[in-house]
Amino acid sequence: MVTEDSKVNIKEALPLTVLYDGACPLCRREIGVYRGLQPLQPDGPVCFVDVSDTTLPLPPGTTREQLLARFHVRGRDGQLLSGAQAFLALWAALPGWRWLALAGRLPGAAWAMERGYRLFLRWRPMLQRWAFRFDQPGLDQPGLDRPALEQPKSRDGGS
Repeated sequence: MVTEDSKVNIKEALPLTVLYDGACPLCRREIGVYRGLQPLQPDGPVCFVDVSDTTLPLPPGTTREQLLARFHVRGRDGQLLSGAQAFLALWAALPGWRWLALAGRLPGAAWAMERGYRLFLRWRPMLQRWAFRFDQPGLDQPGLDRPALEQPKSRDGGS
């Protein structure tokens, strides 16, 4: 089961812990997709921690700025992964994304993914400004559906 517990103590977190920037609309949307999935291993839940929340403790040896600058995952072995390696670890745990984790094992694939991620990071501030304009609060929250695009039908059955 994917858990959403942004108030969890990182030292006591569930085995695979995603450390994400909850203040970033791009990050929130992507994490919202992952949260809705059941992990491939029932005994290997995924925990999501919003590191933009300044009340939460950080993993030893890290800074909030470091964790907000790149995507990080703390693996089941306790190792902190970032960038492409972090995405590969998360994707390996989720249905529908595992094929990307497998593709990342091909020679040179993880290197290319890391280079692509670094290119994205250059454009991230501009993309964030654009995304803030279209951001709709609550889209990343589990159990909340996107706003309905249809007009409600009238009570007499007409449209």
